Amino acid sequence: MSEEEIIKYTELADARIIEVFKLATIELPDAVRLFSHVLNAQHIWAQRISGKKPLYGVWDIHSKEDFERLSAENFKRIREELNNHPLDKRVLYTNSRGDQYENRIDEILFHLFNHSTYHRGQVVTLLKMAGFTPPVTDYIMLKRDHLL
Repeated sequence: MSEEEIIKYTELADARIIEVFKLATIELPDAVRLFSHVLNAQHIWAQRISGKKPLYGVWDIHSKEDFERLSAENFKRIREELNNHPLDKRVLYTNSRGDQYENRIDEILFHLFNHSTYHRGQVVTLLKMAGFTPPVTDYIMLKRDHLL
């Protein structure tokens, strides 16, 4: 499986969650907070790879109306960084507590996509509790449907 397929999967799964937010007519503060965190983390890691300072904090909350735009910006940046750097490039970065670390880009990407999946699962649980039918975001099901 290529890194582009993993990116495409994460982008599609996130888009399906965003569609539920777009249809929601009730407030979903906990789900909005968690999905904002997913988008923030994607942004922060892409910025770390590029050596730039993130524009958002880990737990900044965004309006659900901004989710689609933020997601598109994140995936555009992630793809740009992968086009500009080899996967084995080591990246020195500072976490939100100010501690310095160094990891390869492939390790960062694995973490980024795994983190997104973890929190999407939490968001789906919150959406179900609010009465929404959760979207299908399982990799294998999207693969079977030839969406990946």
